[in-house]
Amino acid sequence: MKALGCWRHVCVDMQRMFAEQTPWFVPWMDRILPQVREVSGTYPEQTIFTRFVPPRRADDLWGEWRDYYRKWWMMTGEHLPSEMVELVQPLADFVPPARVFDKRVYSPWIGGRFHAALADEKVTTLVLSGGETDVCVLATTLGAIDLGYRVVLLKDAVCSGTDETHDASLELLNDRFSVQLNLSTTEEFLSVATNA
Repeated sequence: MKALGCWRHVCVDMQRMFAEQTPWFVPWMDRILPQVREVSGTYPEQTIFTRFVPPRRADDLWGEWRDYYRKWWMMTGEHLPSEMVELVQPLADFVPPARVFDKRVYSPWIGGRFHAALADEKVTTLVLSGGETDVCVLATTLGAIDLGYRVVLLKDAVCSGTDETHDASLELLNDRFSVQLNLSTTEEFLSVATNA
């Protein structure tokens, strides 16, 4: 892996509503937590946690998102306890100095605030962890590539609800975006970051 340059660790949606018994439960989020904790704990100042925040009511959003939340009504703010949007422990303990960025959709890039903040800090490389590989991690990755960031995806620190779509997503990203993206293990990344 080449030198990282100015980098940030973006941990995608490691929240209680995905780690606990809800309709959106991701059973193997626990398996990646040690790797995510290691990166976040080693570099909290460079870590940004995104959070997927559902609307209070389905009708608070537009277009197909209304239908989405009519299906998942139990995950709207009217029904889901507010603490379920919070980060899982011990990741929440890293804030601050780690930061939190809330979003209403899969991608953090919609609206431009996230990119503007990173551009102000002269960030060129994003190191990604979190969930789900085939939804919010994928949206975060593709948006980052479109915006010109180099992406390091920690393959042992991302997870999905199903092994099949997780594996397919990693294969797609590795095969089609190999110039702009590196698949790495947490150990490999930490070795490069530590020696930088």
